[in-house]
Amino acid sequence: MPRVTHAEVSEHLATQRYFDREFDRAAVKVLPGEYYVSADDEAIVTVLGSCVAACIRDVRLGVGGLNHFMLPGGGAGCQVSSASARYGVFAMEVLVNHLLKMGAQRQYLEAKVFGGGNVVASLSRSDVGARNAEFVRDYLATEDIALVAEDLMDDHARKVVFFPATGRVMVKRVGDSSQSAELQRERLYQRRLLAMPIAGEVVLFDTEPVQRRR
Repeated sequence: MPRVTHAEVSEHLATQRYFDREFDRAAVKVLPGEYYVSADDEAIVTVLGSCVAACIRDVRLGVGGLNHFMLPGGGAGCQVSSASARYGVFAMEVLVNHLLKMGAQRQYLEAKVFGGGNVVASLSRSDVGARNAEFVRDYLATEDIALVAEDLMDDHARKVVFFPATGRVMVKRVGDSSQSAELQRERLYQRRLLAMPIAGEVVLFDTEPVQRRR
């Protein structure tokens, strides 16, 4: 899997912090195009329609993070190895490399992935949820990161709450109304990506190769 970025794509760190009364702890909300990494006992929360979130954690260090992304471009029959997958690679590598900068090691990473639902008519016509699901599975297999749990595709949106300190993830099916604020954000996110064609390559970070446990 090539290391690809695009200068115009902004996969940025989430900043919406709040206190979650349900879980009695600090929490961070991750919106489309964002990610968040933590070594603290806090919750990372996102709501997914056709987008996918990967919860990745170093099982020994207790450092973990979550991203929220969508593959831009393409339609039915689009291959995940095509140019549209470059953004997915970028989103995953930003998360993984931030974890490595915090001391995580690739051989101890494990992933849980969610989303790819067929919940927004304008997105379902391009089968984007299924392509997102296929991409994230293929990426993890190629990068030899263990996929230990998934809840992908189907016809519902999901609220995902990830606790990086323990690796616990809670998933709740949410209303499928295409007018919800979260799904509206996904539509705007897709439009922004489609208006911003991906071209060109640069290396994200220089990281030393790590011997894997396999």
